Amino acid sequence: MSIPDASGIMKRKDRFNAFVDYFSTHMPVAETELEYQNPYELLVAVILSAQCTDKRVNMVMPALMKAFPKPEVMAAAGPDEIFPYIRSISYPNNKAKNLAGMATMLVNEFHGVVPSELEQLMKLPGVGRKTANVIASVIYEKPTMAVDTHVFRVARRIGLTVNAKTPLATEKQLVKFLPEKVIHKAHHWLILHGRYVCQARRPKCEICGISGFCKYFQSRIKTG
Repeated sequence: MSIPDASGIMKRKDRFNAFVDYFSTHMPVAETELEYQNPYELLVAVILSAQCTDKRVNMVMPALMKAFPKPEVMAAAGPDEIFPYIRSISYPNNKAKNLAGMATMLVNEFHGVVPSELEQLMKLPGVGRKTANVIASVIYEKPTMAVDTHVFRVARRIGLTVNAKTPLATEKQLVKFLPEKVIHKAHHWLILHGRYVCQARRPKCEICGISGFCKYFQSRIKTG
């Protein structure tokens, strides 16, 4: 791992290199915790996951997909038919409308095939930039970075991002400095690290393997 320069400050490039080296070794396989069988199912799951846990989404997906196994079937249904299957999900009314609209557009404009381009994905109801980035990176392994609360927080704490005050600013900095071939994995590295180690209220610095190059941890040491 790279060491700080004479000033005692680690260069940003070295911090990124240390981040990639660590997770490439300790988490070579990094995947979404959402359960899915095909691109359509992942798209549905990611739409449902907005402001909701992956665990909850995984609980409702089997029955939902059994009822609407293809976008054509979901497109033929209305929000009222979808709602009972997702009532335990956050904002079920809104998401039922989005799922119905998404399936309809997927069938009518994309022949039932989940597109790979961000611009096309973002045309679908319920699909914002974050969701589009997830689909592009997970399904098509494109160098896109979806920024959720975990990615935003962890990237800032480690010191990968500097003065990035919005998800888009965070995304741009990470994509700029990460090697293109690992961007689709780095998204999961940051999410999983934030979910299980670098938690929002009580980060588990005592068991963290990257404290040696984490800006947040170093600041904690200095402040005592």
